[in-house]
Amino acid sequence: MEIGSRNTADRGAMSQINVTPLVDVMLVLLIIFMVTAPMMQQGVQVNLPKADTKGLSPQEVTVVISIERSGKLFINNSEIPIGELRSRLSGMFATRTKKEVFLKADKDVPYGEVVQAMAEIKGAGIERLGMVTEPAQRR
Repeated sequence: MEIGSRNTADRGAMSQINVTPLVDVMLVLLIIFMVTAPMMQQGVQVNLPKADTKGLSPQEVTVVISIERSGKLFINNSEIPIGELRSRLSGMFATRTKKEVFLKADKDVPYGEVVQAMAEIKGAGIERLGMVTEPAQRR
């Protein structure tokens, strides 16, 4: 028997997987993701006040319609003409289950303009209309 041929016959192909490099790579990736995940937040940094109330869900964001003394109409902070109020509200509330709007009008706005805005709001299918007022001063 030849010694050289015996050694090569005993070796054969190795069928075991070396997992050490795989574990090393996975640990490095884990550390990279842990470090970079907090940096991926988007948006504006705002220091929010603390309150002991229940937060609003995205569908419960309130819609406020304002009428200035000059007669300008706003949905939240966007100015719109009175003729577009019904269609804009219909589009905004098409997928919402809670159809509620708050109306805030200057005290010097003519009564007819407020009633016209209320009619457009009701015509858009809004079920609840709240009037925003300031508390009266007691005498």
